[in-house]
Amino acid sequence: MCLGIPGRVTAIDDADNLVGTVDVSGVRRKVNLACAVGTGGPDALVGKWVLVHVGFAMSVIDEAEAAATLEALEALGEAMEEIDAIQASNAMLDEERIRAEDAAKGAAA
Repeated sequence: MCLGIPGRVTAIDDADNLVGTVDVSGVRRKVNLACAVGTGGPDALVGKWVLVHVGFAMSVIDEAEAAATLEALEALGEAMEEIDAIQASNAMLDEERIRAEDAAKGAAA
């Protein structure tokens, strides 16, 4: 499965090589725009939303789709934080159970 992250094109850094700067949730990075460039050339992408995957702007999307995707990714991040917290809690409980079992074995010996 591939995951595209929405970002807004803020500048064209190298029109000949189709490289521009994209703002992805406040982080600016250079990406290859070749897959997203239309008939208007790279300058037409400035201000547009694109889906970025491994350094490439794969397609142009509208602002509503960008917002919905960012919201879904944020929800996934929150879900992952909750899962991590549950796993950490389970690990702590497992350690306590093992210590209690070891203590019981030592008391029985």
